[in-house]
Formats: sequence, C-alpha cells, structure tokens
Amino acid sequence: MATKYDVFEIVFKNRAPLKPIEVVKKLNKDKKEYHVIHRYLRALVKEKLLIKKNLGFQAETSKKAESLYTLILYCIKNGINYNLILDKGFAKFISNSLQKGEINSKNIKINPRTLKKNIDILNKYGMVLLISEKPLKALIFYNILLNNLLVYFGYKHEIITESSKNYINEIKNELNIFRRLKKKDEAKYHEMVNDFEILFIYHSLSLEGNPITLPDTIKILRENIIPANLRASDVEEVKNYQEALLQMIKDADEKKPLSLQLVLDYHKIAMKHHPDFAGKIRNIDVYIKGNPNFKITPHEMIREELDILFDKYNEFIRKKKPPIEEILNFAVYFHNEFQHIHPFEDGNSRTTRLITFHLLQSLDIPLLDIPFGLLDEYLEDTKGSKNREDKKLYQTLQKIILFNLKKINKGLR
Repeated sequence: MATKYDVFEIVFKNRAPLKPIEVVKKLNKDKKEYHVIHRYLRALVKEKLLIKKNLGFQAETSKKAESLYTLILYCIKNGINYNLILDKGFAKFISNSLQKGEINSKNIKINPRTLKKNIDILNKYGMVLLISEKPLKALIFYNILLNNLLVYFGYKHEIITESSKNYINEIKNELNIFRRLKKKDEAKYHEMVNDFEILFIYHSLSLEGNPITLPDTIKILRENIIPANLRASDVEEVKNYQEALLQMIKDADEKKPLSLQLVLDYHKIAMKHHPDFAGKIRNIDVYIKGNPNFKITPHEMIREELDILFDKYNEFIRKKKPPIEEILNFAVYFHNEFQHIHPFEDGNSRTTRLITFHLLQSLDIPLLDIPFGLLDEYLEDTKGSKNREDKKLYQTLQKIILFNLKKINKGLR
C-alpha cells in the first residue's frame, strides 16, 4: 500500500507534472489504488508540498518541500523506512526525549505501547542505546537525521548531552553475558559478524564520502549485483574495504598482534583502487578537507612517530588482563594518535577504524560496527574536531561498545 510520502517522493523527483494515473504506474501499484493515491495528491496540495496544474501534480518550490525530500533521500540512502519516522507524534517524542537525556517510562509521559513502538523503530536503525528493557532505560543518539526531522515538524531540538556518563559497569556485565553466550554457540556468533560486516563497511565508507547507499551496498556484497549508474571506482572501494575487513577479522580472531607491516597490508588491500599510494607511507604533507585546524604529523616525522606508537602498543598488549577502563583508554589513544599521524595520502580514517577494531576484538571486546545514530558524534570527536578529543571519544566509544554488546547478546540468546 502506497503512503502519502511515497507519492510525494515520486512526484518531487520527477520534477515535471504527473497525472494521478502516472503516479500509480511509477509506484508500480494496481489501478485499484488510484483513488487512494489521488487523495494523497490532493492532501499534499493542501499541505503546500505539491501544486496542481493542468498537466498534473508537481512539487511545490518551497523550503518545506525541499526539506521533506532531503529527509526522504537521507533515509533511503541509509536503508531507513521514512514512513516510520515521518510522523508528527514521533517527532514530538524525539524532541521531548532529547531534552531529558536518558529516558524511562516515568520521565516520558506517553502511552506505553507508543513508547515501545518508538523505541523499537530507533533501535532497529541504530539510533538508541537500549540500556535496559525492564525497567525501560534508554539514550537516544542525536544526529543529523533526527535534527532535520525536528526542524521539519517545527519542534525544539535542544538536547542534554551525557558527555560524562559512564557505562563501564554495564559493559562489564554485557561482556560476561557475551562470553558465556558465545562459548555456547560460536557458529551463531560468526553468522552475526557477517551481518554486521556490511553495516560497518557502509557506515565507515559513508564517513569518507562514498555515495553508494546501504541497499546498494547489500546488493554488491551479499548478492553480487552491481546496480546501474554506480561509478566503478565507488564499487571497487566497497569491495576492497570488505577484503581488508575480512583480513582484519581473521587476524584478530587468531590473536595476531598489530605491526606496522600489518597496517600497511590492510591499507594496501583497502586502497587497491589507488595503486600509486596503497600501502605506502606518504612523502608529502596532507590536510583534512574542511578542517585545517586538525594537526597532522609532517611527513618527515611519520616513521619516528609510528615507531613510538607501536612500541606503546606492544607494551600494552603484553599486560595480563588489563581492566576494561584501561583497554578503552588505550584504544582511544591509539585511534587518535594514528589519526593524527595520518601516515597515508588517503584512506587514513578507514584504516584507523580497522586497526582500532582489531585491537579491541583481539582483546575479546566485540566491536563490530559504529551504529548509524553515533556516526555524527564519532566524526565530531575524531577528524571533525579542532583539537584532540580523547575524553569525548572515550565516552562515545563506551556507547558504541555497549550498543554492539546489547545487539550481539540479544541475537545470541
């Protein structure tokens, strides 16, 4: 059954006027739905999102229509059903929740079934940390999508940031559960790793500007189908990163320690589509596009700083059972130090994520993806920051790890 927003999306992207029967055909719907779709078209005109002309219905030239289409496109790119979130009541819930920080059934006055439905939508798309189900305790991740949703529906979007919130005890508890469940069903765990793999590839490369959508990433990697109109270089980038990721996971499972050569190998695989610098330390100075304040090591000092970093890494992994706090602190230091050394001409951030995930997975902390809802926060804490943000990344990393553990443990139960 087509929705009002499905109809709007078809008409807006067509640009030229469409008659109702043409909208029916473009939506691949039966003629029986003609009257419903015609009703949606008239409703969209009343909402000043479409205009009716002699030749049919056409998108209104307005900020409101542009904002709605941008929201819909962003959802499509990220594999999100826009019909689930394009709802005034849902937007009101988001607005109220973001002003509370952590939410529970007491501080959010809403019908319990509606509350569960909203949380389920957010959880499905990686936009909430469900700390506890009974009693409910959750933290909604503030990101660009939710910001634009609130703007579109005219709701306030002030937020309470929980930058000092500590989730170490929750992580410890979930890690104990994870280790017990994984031991019972190793095969199921590895199936879940495969499911996470595509999400991580998509999320990681979307941070680097790869335009391929999540649905198309799934087609490329799972179904071996190359959708039309995609650039060959973008497709190759996705495939190469998958190869590097699979090698990293294998090495981490085998407890193979990181080394400079191993990192160079990962980069060489991930950047095969750039053979001129893949797997090679840069001999020129570079900068972060859009962030000239990001301090990067001059090329003549890269080798020296990498040697220091890997000396510290080797010293750290020799420790026997370091506490979780120490592991996370070192992971944050390692991530940001490698990022600021920036040893390659390109592909530094995606390589940084690979080796940070390797570090944690080799220590039996299953970090398999950065959830969609935390991508903006993660980016802001790392190469989007003017200064090193180790404390902020430490807080973000806790949420990322706890999200992963909760999702994995639920799947293993």
